[in-house]
Amino acid sequence: MDLSWQQLTELYWSGAKCEVNLLLIANLLGGLLLGSLLGYERWYNGRAAGMRTYGLVCMASAAAISIIGYSGFWYGGHSPDTVHGDMTRVAQGVLTGIGFLGAGMIMKEGLSISGLTSAASVWMSSVIGILVGVGFYGAAIAMTLLCMAFVVVVNRIEHILPRRVSLFITIRLDPTHNWSVEKLAARLERFGLLLHDESVSIQADQVGTRWTFMISARNRRTFISVVDLSRDIMAADHIQELDIQPARN
Repeated sequence: MDLSWQQLTELYWSGAKCEVNLLLIANLLGGLLLGSLLGYERWYNGRAAGMRTYGLVCMASAAAISIIGYSGFWYGGHSPDTVHGDMTRVAQGVLTGIGFLGAGMIMKEGLSISGLTSAASVWMSSVIGILVGVGFYGAAIAMTLLCMAFVVVVNRIEHILPRRVSLFITIRLDPTHNWSVEKLAARLERFGLLLHDESVSIQADQVGTRWTFMISARNRRTFISVVDLSRDIMAADHIQELDIQPARN
């Protein structure tokens, strides 16, 4: 099929095509703005994924969905009857792909899991982009503001509500010292700490014995600081190495 330059220009740069491109550009800018706004909250709280990641995810989602709505204009609109986009499949593919991106943001070390909120919010940014792409601008703005408010407000509420402070501890003992779960629980009881028996893991070699376990404070208000706890634990001469991490999830 031979087309002249004038015919190609009319296909790809016609007045209707320019209007569609302007609307798509507006959707891209809207997705970029809303995604960056959502990412600011994560960036403000020191998370690895910030405004750039969220902005790009939201804009890409908006672009992928927006072009499906104008399948009649694909390839210059020369053969609109042969091109039909399935928006549900595209949305499914976008959400699945962003799910893999979110999975890479989740970090697990022992019993400590971090990145779940960031993974959920970056997936949320793709949904916001989809809303922008299909033209639900009010819902996209409301969803962005609700997500930001929810994360900020609930984070403050969690610090007010009663909860148990949990720590993930790894201790290397002298090979000549005999420890037992009962002795460990009794020692921690003096500090107001509860040992989770099901979390105890023991590894032994010629250098010594490595105990890994999770503890929780019986009362958050009376819980001593991590620095004081580590100082009291290291006071025992049979402990060679100590590692304390927050058991986040």
